[in-house]
Amino acid sequence: MHSFRTHTCHQLRKQDAGQSVKLSGWIHRMRDHGGVLFIDLRDHYGLTQCVVDENSPLLSEIEKLKAESVITIDGNVVERTGETVNKDLPTGEIEVKITSVDVQSATGELPMQVFGDEEYPESTRLTYRYLDLRRESVHKNMVLRSQVISSIRKRMTDQDFLEIQTPILTASSPEGARDFLVPSRIHPGKFYALPQAPQMFKQLLMVGGFDRYFQIAPCFRDEDARADRSPGEFYQLDFEMAFVEQDDVFVAIEPVMEGVFKEFSDWKVTDAPFPRIAYADAMLKYGCDKPDLRNPLISCDVTEIFDGGGFGIFAGAIKKGSIVRGIRVPKASSNARSFFDGMNDWARKQGAPGLGYMTFEGLEAKGPIANNLEADRIQQLIKTAGIEADDAIFFVCNGKSDAEKLVAQTIAKVGADLDLLEKDAFRFCWVVDYPMFEFDEKTQKIDFSHNPFSMPQGGMDALENKDPLDILAYQYDIICNGIELSSGAIRNHKPEIMYKAFEIAGYSKEDVDQEFSGMINAFKFGAPPHGGSAPGIDRIVMLLADTPNIREVIAFPMTQTAEDLMMGAPAQVRDDQLKELNIRIQMPPKEKPGEKEEAA
Repeated sequence: MHSFRTHTCHQLRKQDAGQSVKLSGWIHRMRDHGGVLFIDLRDHYGLTQCVVDENSPLLSEIEKLKAESVITIDGNVVERTGETVNKDLPTGEIEVKITSVDVQSATGELPMQVFGDEEYPESTRLTYRYLDLRRESVHKNMVLRSQVISSIRKRMTDQDFLEIQTPILTASSPEGARDFLVPSRIHPGKFYALPQAPQMFKQLLMVGGFDRYFQIAPCFRDEDARADRSPGEFYQLDFEMAFVEQDDVFVAIEPVMEGVFKEFSDWKVTDAPFPRIAYADAMLKYGCDKPDLRNPLISCDVTEIFDGGGFGIFAGAIKKGSIVRGIRVPKASSNARSFFDGMNDWARKQGAPGLGYMTFEGLEAKGPIANNLEADRIQQLIKTAGIEADDAIFFVCNGKSDAEKLVAQTIAKVGADLDLLEKDAFRFCWVVDYPMFEFDEKTQKIDFSHNPFSMPQGGMDALENKDPLDILAYQYDIICNGIELSSGAIRNHKPEIMYKAFEIAGYSKEDVDQEFSGMINAFKFGAPPHGGSAPGIDRIVMLLADTPNIREVIAFPMTQTAEDLMMGAPAQVRDDQLKELNIRIQMPPKEKPGEKEEAA
């Protein structure tokens, strides 16, 4: 017999009654029922109830053990009587009568319990993550993550993608986030950088003659945490394809996304091909480029309706450059006035001037705005916004950027407050046709809006003859339930077009040659048209696990302040290590009392 087990704690069934078995695991919990001791023994696979009779010489020994001690037991499988069957447990029709026990590892007092649903502070959970990982929900998430990655790998290799690893130690490059730098001992004063993404390497693989590449790639960015973003590192399904157009990329990745979400969830999933929404339309209808298509609410532009009209607040704001967006809410006029006034108060707390509204009794407009707006303009509003009997409509009036932000927030809040979102569904879409460039208000210069390595629509002709702010790029994001899973693009593979695109953004030819030497030089030796994308593994699993926090699907996440409480990172290092790397620490000066106030 094996030293530790003949079966896992998930395997035994009624047909195994009468067998002598050996099980190993953690004591999940113990229950004393009048001298009879019940032990739920847990391992990675599941639970088995084990029993020690009151007359057993083992009783006093086992009673001393605490939950989460690791034991090996020998025993006999016994079928449970009808009234004691646990239908919620796969092993619930049997129990094991313990005949011997071997304590592999006893535990002391636990800083957090594994059994039960008690909530613990994040600092406790992450300091003792190995205990947290034993808890059922977190453990299931890690299993799910592994299964999802395995499924993705198979789906990619089935499409003839080759899995190729790219370097972890590379050169620093300006990709939008801060690099994690690694000092070189051999080359004093020089640094490697951990890759923010394998962007240039995967493009170079296409130049190297590979047709379809992918990897489950670790990426490193020194940026702040969010609910859907882990600080420090994350993983993505990085892939690239040669001799493709945008549609070819979509056709390759859509069945992977659709298949994985259907495999690991019984929710409704958007069938491929996924809907495509132009960036300009997304900003108009949803106020953002991450639309949640479970939410039926959309906005429309009603600026012309209010321009020069009788509602003076909007008319005056329009003269100063504001726009007006309307958000129709079906059959919402029956809500109490306090709901609408409460939305107005909420908008002000978001920093907006307010949130106007109009309700309809049938198709008769009601409210302060309706009382001041001409009848013909109201009829135009009904037509433009698609108003039906007993609807309501909210109005956002502000500068374009601020208005779009409030539109997105209002759609999300009203959709949630009125329970309008489609239940148990994963709704995918592509956002396409991103602007190639944008105007940076801070620097008062034109800059890349999304990905500098993207191919502009229209190629060189567009760069030379169009207003840069009117140029679109072959850039695309894949969105699911309002969460961006991936950014991608058809790449700019022609050196002359790349030089011109960077010139518009304020980079000289010398800048490009210095900052992106590896890639620009490679393109001068024959590069195929290519493109790809990189869906985020952590976010995919987060959605499938139906958890709002990405740390729930990462085995050893950092805190929001990018600290590993369990391992004590980041940490100071010894002076001899710094000396070997030719590094001297210069701490920032400490603020003197009152210094902040004086600066303010």
